[in-house]
Amino acid sequence: MDTMRDRFAPVMTRLLDEDPRVAVVLAEIGRDGFAEAARRHPDRVVNVGIREQLLIGAGAGLALTGMRPVLHTFGSFLVERPFEQIKLDLGHQDAGAVLVSGLGSYDWPAGGFTHMAPGDVALLDTLDGWTVHVPGHPDEAETLLRHAVGAGDDKVYVRLSAQTNTEARPVEGPGFRTVRRGGPGVVVAVGPMLTPVLDATAQLDVTVLYATTVRPFDGEALRRAAGVAGTDVVLVEPYLAGTSTAAANDALAGVPHRVLGLGVARRELRRYGTMAEHIAAHGLDPRGLRERITRFLGGTGTAEG
Repeated sequence: MDTMRDRFAPVMTRLLDEDPRVAVVLAEIGRDGFAEAARRHPDRVVNVGIREQLLIGAGAGLALTGMRPVLHTFGSFLVERPFEQIKLDLGHQDAGAVLVSGLGSYDWPAGGFTHMAPGDVALLDTLDGWTVHVPGHPDEAETLLRHAVGAGDDKVYVRLSAQTNTEARPVEGPGFRTVRRGGPGVVVAVGPMLTPVLDATAQLDVTVLYATTVRPFDGEALRRAAGVAGTDVVLVEPYLAGTSTAAANDALAGVPHRVLGLGVARRELRRYGTMAEHIAAHGLDPRGLRERITRFLGGTGTAEG
């Protein structure tokens, strides 16, 4: 199966052909995939080189002229390094753009900590007005990319990752999708964490919600799943643990509840390893998730039989 990032250049090339407003701005990363598109649209495929601050600034300038810019590089270089430009050039100037990352939290451990961005969504969460998509499968990534580019002049972040679910789910708008109904707890699986969550909770009587859009946070869906009596909620996110716990607490402010945020720990793993080893080290593999979810639920979510 191809990866989410494999879909990026072909999808964007088609969008460049279809919409004269669309422009792609690169910071060296991914340039080979746009060689043909650059020949056809030399004024709308721009490579600024390894200058990530300029990447954001150039995109903001294009947006201010009426273009719909799509900016792409690795997540750490797209969000963390040029964060001031995101805050000022896009946010302060109210300029819309689509940021598309190329790596998730630990997709390429051999690249070292400079190429890991587990704090990207939490960092964008300090700013106003951002939509954040976290697809869990290449098919979902393609749909969400098209949606992001066509979303008027909004500020959108599309977080692509090498980690993927075993199958695609329909992307029906920004709300959370109910994958499994049960009780007494609710587990929200974000993007590529759905398959590990389903494997981890196979013998647990819990409701599983699937989120491919995390901002805005679908508090209504969470409230419906929790019910009027309240419940225990586990958030499983492929980035910094606890990124969405405040949003979940706000959504359930009127009912009794507890929230557990699972994700990438703040502690840096200083060995390269593989992506699978990093997932397991953070307790985000099915075994680690099952242990922590079962412990949090106090055994009340264990199915009989």
